[in-house]
Parts: sequence; structure tokens; C-alpha cells
Amino acid sequence: MYTPKDFKITDESVALRVIEEHSFATLFSQHDGKPVATHLPLLLNKENTYLYGHFARPNPQWKEIEQQTVLVVFHGPHCYISPSWYESDQTVPTWNYVSVHVYGEVELIKDENELVDSLDELVSTFEAPGSSYSLGDLDPALLTGMSRGVQGFKIKINQIEGKAKLSQNHSTERQERVIHQLEQKPTTDEQQIASWMKGNLK
Repeated sequence: MYTPKDFKITDESVALRVIEEHSFATLFSQHDGKPVATHLPLLLNKENTYLYGHFARPNPQWKEIEQQTVLVVFHGPHCYISPSWYESDQTVPTWNYVSVHVYGEVELIKDENELVDSLDELVSTFEAPGSSYSLGDLDPALLTGMSRGVQGFKIKINQIEGKAKLSQNHSTERQERVIHQLEQKPTTDEQQIASWMKGNLK
């Protein structure tokens, strides 16, 4: 990922937070000699050493993926930045965004208990607190059938790159103007980028 020095996320805990808050990722690998991608949720283990996920078994991407070095992209918030927000409009528009790239090697999960544990962790993470739904309450035959329909995997994390392009190449005055404009927007991405920019100015 092209990352000028001012935009680099140097604190790994910040990059890990992006992964946890924006866990629906894009996984890139090679299949039949071509780049392929799948969009899917991925979860960090407690030690932050592996990402866990699963493919639908009919998806051919998993069939050649073991031992490949893959790229996973976690897309954080992003939004358009208008030159009309600056003190002068003699400049160009841009896009502010936060993104994290993870590189690692894939191991297919062959142990059914490990697969079920990873699926249970996924459900527990995204179900609302107090939800009545739990994989543990499913009929065992249904759970077994569901498990056979997916191919679990884990990615051993080798490298994490983070980028937060937040108008750091502009003056503090311009950054404050951008924050003010973004805070007037009702949409989530603009609000999140404003929050990131405010944190960056501290």
C-alpha cells in the first residue's frame, strides 16, 4: 500500500482497532493463475496473531489458497473532501480514508471442533447483547450440516500496514474547516472521518 510518512498508522493498536471495528474485509489470493477476491467477515484471535474466517464451500478460492501469502484489506471510513471548504478554492478535491492491509499465510481448518468454535465466536461477536440466538442451541444435525457447507481457515498474520489519510498535508486551519463541514453531514462515514481527524489534531 502506498503510504506517505504523514499518513502511516504507526501504532499497531490503532490498526488492530480498525480491523475489529471494520471486520467485513476483502481477501485477495491467486486461483488458476489469476487474482481473486472474496468479501467476508474476519475475526482476530485474542493474541492478535491469526485472523479466522470461512468460505462457502462451493467458492473455489479456498482450493488453492493453503500456504499462499494473501492480502486482506479492511476498509475503514472514507469520504469526499471538497475544496470549497477551504479558505481558498484554488486547490483540488481529495478523498480521506482509513484502511488496513494484512499479509499472511492461510491454513485450512480441518478440525470440526475448531471450525465450530470459530463460527460460534463469529456469531457471538455480531449478535446483539442479550440476543436469544446461539449456535449452541441448534440441533446438532443442523449444525453439522452447516459446518459441512463451509471451509474454515485461519491466516497467520505476518505483516500489518495501516493508512489514515486525514488531510495531514494541509494546515491546521484547513483541517479544522474540513472537520466542521464533515460534522454537519448526517452520514456515518463523514462523522467517523471527522472524529479521526479531531483525534489526529490532539
